[in-house]
Amino acid sequence: MTSGRTTQQRATLKDVAKAVGVHVSTVSRALDPKTRHLLTEDVVKRVTKAAADLDYQPNSIAYSLRTNRSRTVGVLVPDITNQIFPPIVRGIEDALAREGNVAIIVNTDSDPAKDAQMINVLRARGVDGLILASAQRHAPEIIKAAREGIPIVTVNRAVDDPAISSIVNDEGKGIELAVEHVVALGHRRIAHIAGPETISTGLKRRDAYFHVAEALELEDWKKLLIYSNGFNEAEGRRCADALFDLGLPFTAIVCANDRLAIGALEAIEARGLSCPDDISLTGFNDMPFVERLKPALTTVRIQTYEAGHRAAEIFLEQIAKPVSERVAEHVVLPVELIIRGSTGPAKG
Repeated sequence: MTSGRTTQQRATLKDVAKAVGVHVSTVSRALDPKTRHLLTEDVVKRVTKAAADLDYQPNSIAYSLRTNRSRTVGVLVPDITNQIFPPIVRGIEDALAREGNVAIIVNTDSDPAKDAQMINVLRARGVDGLILASAQRHAPEIIKAAREGIPIVTVNRAVDDPAISSIVNDEGKGIELAVEHVVALGHRRIAHIAGPETISTGLKRRDAYFHVAEALELEDWKKLLIYSNGFNEAEGRRCADALFDLGLPFTAIVCANDRLAIGALEAIEARGLSCPDDISLTGFNDMPFVERLKPALTTVRIQTYEAGHRAAEIFLEQIAKPVSERVAEHVVLPVELIIRGSTGPAKG
């Protein structure tokens, strides 16, 4: 006895409904994470079992036509090989999956032009919205998309427009903890390698250094400041070399992120100096494996997975509402200083 369908035919909602003995609308509700709570647990189990037995696969094209939703979300990252971003992406994916959404992940190489291009490409492909870990502070394409009703949340960074939801880490507190830590070790001449001012993390961490250095009356702090052109090791090496070339004494370097600190460590060692005996060093982010450096890096730990997960939750909250009812939400996650071997008492 055959079911009337050839093996080439795709199972439909009607087939599942017939197998269970319920209406098609019941099957639809049972298979939708947003509506299955309206049914009894027994009905949901019977429907999901029948769907699995029949190898039923939802027709995404039909769903898109019916709901004007694709259940896809564009996720932009500046560089997926940067080790802080995979946990962020995983947090995003886990939260999105709970409601049947998938992420389309693209790299922008920290290039504002590519960022704008990829936003337009993803919009053309019909994504339901965007979660951006690559955002620059000034981002016309992001503002334009948001004003046209596209749900957008930035993660780990923020744009200057408060109408765009964001989830960031407490940049100011992190720099304050790092500076106060090395001051407690007796350091008074503390240099800072700042991130690019075009990115919110670079600006906020630099501003925090200004504030705490002035409050603690650190020596020559305005002169012992170098701006990087990017959050990477090569820029950390260049900036540390520039600090040494100033000819001003300093005994500690507070870096705006871990990759800058790794580059600075290379410069310290290249000059025959020792960390932390001659120069103490701190980073920011607590990337995987920085505890394996020699010496292990003292740094500020941020919540990467949690940031991604919360960003996706905010996104889902936004997309569930009409455009007129969406209100931007801004979340600041707490940070923690992780003290390791790269910081020690100041000489003398």
